[in-house]
Amino acid sequence: MPRKNDLEQQALQIIASHGKEGIRQRDLWRALGASSREGSRLALRLERKGLIYREQELYEGRWTYRLIAKHQPPTFDSLVGVPCIACPDSDKCYPGGMISPERCERLEKWLLQNAAKAASKNPGEEVAEQ
Repeated sequence: MPRKNDLEQQALQIIASHGKEGIRQRDLWRALGASSREGSRLALRLERKGLIYREQELYEGRWTYRLIAKHQPPTFDSLVGVPCIACPDSDKCYPGGMISPERCERLEKWLLQNAAKAASKNPGEEVAEQ
């Protein structure tokens, strides 16, 4: 039988792989080969740890939960326009150097613009502070 943390990791990977749409709780149980009781407890543990959120929904006349990962894996689209790719100082840029990602105005401006875009697309979600 898999350890609890292994099952949590496997569940989190399955949930995250379903993107922003998430997965119904019962579909997760089936994918894991778990009982409804195990699956429900697992979902509650992941929610308490702040890794997922659960949205109640009506499916085929029954109430269930849709599980959605709070942190989605990065996509190629999330890297479009990053200034580091075409930066003239990229060969001199490294953590702790005179030019570094921690103190780069171009990177900071790009991050703030993308955070503002993300906030306007998802008004209910929090934007991480720097």
